[in-house]
Amino acid sequence: MVSPQVVDMPPGVTVARRPARLADLDGMALAVCASGDAAANAMLAREAQRRGVLVNVVDDPDAGSFAVPAVLRRGRLQVGVSTGGASPLLARRLRDELAGRIGDDHAALVDLLGELRRAWEPRAIAADVAPAARRVAWQAVLGLPLLELLQRGDVDEARSRAAAVLEDALAHDH
Repeated sequence: MVSPQVVDMPPGVTVARRPARLADLDGMALAVCASGDAAANAMLAREAQRRGVLVNVVDDPDAGSFAVPAVLRRGRLQVGVSTGGASPLLARRLRDELAGRIGDDHAALVDLLGELRRAWEPRAIAADVAPAARRVAWQAVLGLPLLELLQRGDVDEARSRAAAVLEDALAHDH
């Protein structure tokens, strides 16, 4: 992190309290230009792109090579919203709207599906269940009211109903 004014940084981040220099790009794979100085950001972005360094310019998305999405996290579930830099404020607003609809129960659903997948997929592959048949099985699992069961706190019922669908798919594919 290179900045004359640095606020709270995570532990382990090296901070140089000074304006950025082109040499700061040496050996970098990614740069974020957020100095508040449009001319300095543009100069650093041009040099970063010349060097093949991925660069994000927070106040001028067209000057960079990537935009950063607004991200909603619920456990291992991550939902990114991007406007390609056209309107970061809209992306944040949409993310916040989604946050009202996607709760911690969705994180529990992701955890349950991950648990089932880790246990079932190797068995299905070993049994030569075709990818299309595995996909159909997972679509059937997702058709169950798992989220509603988890919202009621009935994790065991959600797990057993999903496992039963997967077992049935494994038994009927042969």
